[in-house]
Amino acid sequence: MLNGKPILDAMAEDGVYHSRFVTGTRNGGLTAHPGGDRWLWESRIFGGAYDEAAAHERPVYGALNFRHKPVGGAPRFGSAHFRLTHRTPARSTFCYPDSFLEPSDFGVAARMGLIELACADRQDELDDYIEAQVHGPVELGRDVEALVLDPCYRGTTVEAAALRLGCPVEWHPGFRLEVEELRRHPDYRGQEYVDLGTRIAIDGLLDPRIVGDAARAGLHGPQAVKRVWHYLARFGSPRELTDRHPDGATKTIAARTAASPAPAPR
Repeated sequence: MLNGKPILDAMAEDGVYHSRFVTGTRNGGLTAHPGGDRWLWESRIFGGAYDEAAAHERPVYGALNFRHKPVGGAPRFGSAHFRLTHRTPARSTFCYPDSFLEPSDFGVAARMGLIELACADRQDELDDYIEAQVHGPVELGRDVEALVLDPCYRGTTVEAAALRLGCPVEWHPGFRLEVEELRRHPDYRGQEYVDLGTRIAIDGLLDPRIVGDAARAGLHGPQAVKRVWHYLARFGSPRELTDRHPDGATKTIAARTAASPAPAPR
């Protein structure tokens, strides 16, 4: 929710994809404020360029989809993503790994060794992404090729809200995780989250809509539900359609979005 409205509805009103400095939303710790960890990281990495900038002038975050994943470049952050236009990388900077880890490897579209670095690394699939920082406003009608949603949202209020954004709406193959498979991985995030996922599953199945409904119900801690999402994203992704060995990787940026159990802008 943003200002009492679903995030997609709020985005449809002003047509811009905002960072957490503007939205105040959170997915974990909220450090997007003067003196917070996110502010300090941006001050260090961008040489103080944004120290006095207004919140709406700061970069927004996404991921370079160098593995051509149909579910986007960084599915740990949610089941939906905005696919940005081919013009966006020219005004973006990149780092590997995630900026949360204070990396020392950076690049721009015209000069980057991050793809080779990421391909040579052995990360969990949810950590296997190159972070992008897009500088300048991201306008939905100008800078977005499509909002890509999970098919579990077909015919729902999420689809209806998406169609009001002013950009095309597409569908990826979908996240699905059966409880039987969930129970095979207690060591991934912990048995308590396997148990929670089992309880919130419907007819022995988890999908983004089910996990999102559980998050909005407020009956479980948001961090606990987020870890159930990690299970779904890790073990319920359309793996057969994921290119794990990219050649000539795409320069498409997937901006993290909202219609998911791991809501959006960083």
